[in-house]
Amino acid sequence: MPGIKRKAISGSGGSDQNTKKQKAIPRQGPTTPSAAVRDLETATDSDPIIESDSTEHSGDDDGVSWPSDDDPKSQQSDDHNPDEGVPLPEISSQKDTKAKTPTKESNGLSTSSKEAHAKQKVLAQERRAAKPNAESIARTKKLWERLRRKSHVPLEERKKLVAELFDIITGNVKDFVLKHDSVRVVQTAIKYANRDQRRTIAQELEGEYRSLAESRYAKFLLGKLLVHDDKEIRDQIVPEFYGHVRRLIKHPEASWILDDIYRGVATPSQKASLLREWYGAEFAIFKARGKATVTGELQSILEEHPEKRKPIMHALHDLINLLVQKKMTGFTMLHDAMLQYFLNIPAGSAEMTDYMELLKGDEEGDLLKNLAFTKSGAHLVCLALAYGTAKDRKQILKVYKGTIAALAYDANGHRVLLAAYDVIDDTVLTSKSIFPELIGKSSSDLPEPQTQSLLSAAIHLNARIPLLYLYTGPSKAILRAEDISLLQSIHQIRTTTSKKDPATRRTELLTHISPTLLALIATHAGTLIQSSFGCQFITEVLLSCPAGNDRGPALSALIELTRSPDPATKQALNEPSAGRMLKTLVQGGRYNPSTRSVEPAEPPALGFHDALYASLEEQGGVVDWATGGNSF
Repeated sequence: MPGIKRKAISGSGGSDQNTKKQKAIPRQGPTTPSAAVRDLETATDSDPIIESDSTEHSGDDDGVSWPSDDDPKSQQSDDHNPDEGVPLPEISSQKDTKAKTPTKESNGLSTSSKEAHAKQKVLAQERRAAKPNAESIARTKKLWERLRRKSHVPLEERKKLVAELFDIITGNVKDFVLKHDSVRVVQTAIKYANRDQRRTIAQELEGEYRSLAESRYAKFLLGKLLVHDDKEIRDQIVPEFYGHVRRLIKHPEASWILDDIYRGVATPSQKASLLREWYGAEFAIFKARGKATVTGELQSILEEHPEKRKPIMHALHDLINLLVQKKMTGFTMLHDAMLQYFLNIPAGSAEMTDYMELLKGDEEGDLLKNLAFTKSGAHLVCLALAYGTAKDRKQILKVYKGTIAALAYDANGHRVLLAAYDVIDDTVLTSKSIFPELIGKSSSDLPEPQTQSLLSAAIHLNARIPLLYLYTGPSKAILRAEDISLLQSIHQIRTTTSKKDPATRRTELLTHISPTLLALIATHAGTLIQSSFGCQFITEVLLSCPAGNDRGPALSALIELTRSPDPATKQALNEPSAGRMLKTLVQGGRYNPSTRSVEPAEPPALGFHDALYASLEEQGGVVDWATGGNSF
């Protein structure tokens, strides 16, 4: 350190091998060193000399703080020879050395640091107080701290706090919403506000919603206003985004709130107006006038203005490609726009080839995964599977590895699995890619985790569809009308893109899936009959199981249920769903209302009626069964 000389000090009374070398600090002037300096001089070579960060008592920039001459402690050193260095006591051990090492408290550093932090805190408070509405914001923060703990605030007290909060922010909402801390206060006010109070805030913010959507924090305020499904507030907010969709959908903050509005609260007419802007700047500037309804269907627009096809398709493709390259592929609005583009390009054209490459070009597969979980996106993936080559289908199916179960349980994702069943000719590829994740390992001896997974899927509204579709086909019994319409269009497309006979494809897939499902019925029939979906599952699997699969254990399990003394089982068998199941199995096939006849099950015949009657007769319960609730 500059200005400090170190000198070795030998201990009195002889040398000690364990004593460390000491350093002496000579006097730097007429001022007498204080006790604090003597303590400092006892530091060993391994102990750092800490410079003071205080300038109030510093010397000539020598890094050591010196007390004033009036300090009584400084008088203790007057007995020493001024020509010698400051005498140091002998240190005989490392333990004593550490004990006498100077601390922050001994040299005043702690006090100086605390004072500096206190000054900084005061300055920060002064800066905050100088800002507009400082007192109001400070008070609202205190109210917010109380209100946000909902379970700890009684109802009456919360009403008073909300009333006081609205008294403060009313008329000043715009000053609060663009600050990261005060905007939370407004969100809390909206959370506990009544309808009139929410409308008051919405009225104050009119004209600012687009800038709020672009704010990192204020965008959540829009969600708070819209979540209550107030039509008046919705009609105030949504039109402010007209004319700015192409810019906002690329914005890192506004894009998400814009898509939430499009997906969650916008009316069909509002959604069409927002979607039309994807087709070019013309649709953002000039609105559709003189029409009762506004359409977002690109086909209708092109039919009305065929001369505009090239610029519209070019603008739409460029915006889609931009968002895909930026990895912003989770927007429902994007998926709707992508479907509109795909529906309006000729099959087999260069445009379709390029578009297929765009779909497959995402290395991480996020685009196809996100598409599968929205209505328009799943429709697009199904069409891509139908129009694609064998190589395209294999690449698309590979992307969904690890997400097959999630697709099965999703209201839209299960369509992708059904399309894969119907168009992929390589049934071995389909079986290896889908069935291991959907039903687990094909075996007659099912482990417990696999059993529980299958039981959950068999009685789930959506997950049961990929299990039963191969048995029922596009039937109203398991599918919605829009699903049936989509599958029918896929069946028309596959006549030109697939080579294998549909019946052969279906039989090959059933051969892979049936043993596991039959084993599930044989071991857990009692659980399945507890629900209507479970009874339907049993019926469809037993009726349509292809030849070569042993249905005996499953039928025997159902017969055993009729003998069970368990009250819960008896109650389940008396339910209408169980009655329909038993009636269909006794008939040996499904009843077709159009032909008014029973369509027999896949050969060989079930023979369930003979086995059931024999069981009832053996128990002496034929009369009881005939007079029971499900006798017919």
